[in-house]
Amino acid sequence: MDSQTQMKQIVAEAAIKEVKSDMIIGLGSGSTAALMIKSLADVIRSGKLKNIRGVATSFQSEVLALELDIPLIDLASVSQIDLAIDGADEVDPGFQLIKGGGACHVREKLVAHKSNRLLIVVDETKLVQNLNQSFPLPVEVLPNAWKQVQEVISEMNGISTLRMAKKKAGPVVTDQGNLVLDVLFKDGIKNPKDIEMSINNIPGVLENGLFVDLTDKVLVGKIENSSPIVYSPLKVG
Repeated sequence: MDSQTQMKQIVAEAAIKEVKSDMIIGLGSGSTAALMIKSLADVIRSGKLKNIRGVATSFQSEVLALELDIPLIDLASVSQIDLAIDGADEVDPGFQLIKGGGACHVREKLVAHKSNRLLIVVDETKLVQNLNQSFPLPVEVLPNAWKQVQEVISEMNGISTLRMAKKKAGPVVTDQGNLVLDVLFKDGIKNPKDIEMSINNIPGVLENGLFVDLTDKVLVGKIENSSPIVYSPLKVG
């Protein structure tokens, strides 16, 4: 197991300690979240956790949860979620996030907004001082609007590219049947709340990957003295 996988594994296991019996859990998407779902299934099978129900944030997390016999309920059928556990592509010192590397950010944000607590699990490579200086901001757009949205983002000094699939011809298609523009701003994103609102106000945009003022706690996996450890950084600001 390489060092990054070790960091992801240990932080995924640490996140399960936040789960209590009878909880409704938001099941995140991505590689670290997948390890968390597997760890959750192990604890449920052991009998240490009972009456756990999951709300999936993507087809990926839904399929994995079903394979592991984690009971699922639909997002529309719950008034609130006790705890959502998810990964992130970037986390700044104020716990603002960029998500959407896996094109699941729309359902992830819906689950986050309905959750009493959002716990983010990452390895230390995802920690940044400023968002969007290297990782692009995903913007989900209606298929017939991507070019129009791209032009408006260009007027906002953002450079955007249509995300292309790696193992199929053509662009990435989201779980909602839309396309994704990946956006880099010249100086990164220093005012995520304003950028989130401005992009979401563009006609043709469904949602973007900025998660602003949603995160309650972050768990970080790192390698120290050749061994993986977990720590929880303090929120700045």
